[in-house]
Amino acid sequence: MEWEATPPTEAMILIVEDNLSNFILMTRLLAFLGVKKCEWKASGWKVLEFAETLGKVNLILMDIALPDADGYQSLSSLRSDERFRDVPIVAVTADVSSENYRRAQEAGFNGFIGKPLDPDRFPSQVRRLLQGEEVWERA
Repeated sequence: MEWEATPPTEAMILIVEDNLSNFILMTRLLAFLGVKKCEWKASGWKVLEFAETLGKVNLILMDIALPDADGYQSLSSLRSDERFRDVPIVAVTADVSSENYRRAQEAGFNGFIGKPLDPDRFPSQVRRLLQGEEVWERA
């Protein structure tokens, strides 16, 4: 899948994450990278409706274990809308099992980043994603 490369300073990133500490860590690391526009959704409930209010979204970082609708249901909902078919959506999860990794690939995620996040690697993982690369790293 090809998508348009976006400099971090111009990117709009949606984080779908129910853990406030994880969200804060991600936003701090994204700020270090130069990302100025970042939105947060704490559950998978109505994620498509929320994403539609944001204008152009360049990257979605999606937890898998979410309340109301999990990451797989949320991915399916977003992919059902043509505006989000080509937006990179990356699973960011503590469940780094081979089964979950394979399921994420089969479901159509554009990448997989295992938790706990590595603060030294996360900025470069996001930069690579914004440049159009897929990132599949369990640890």
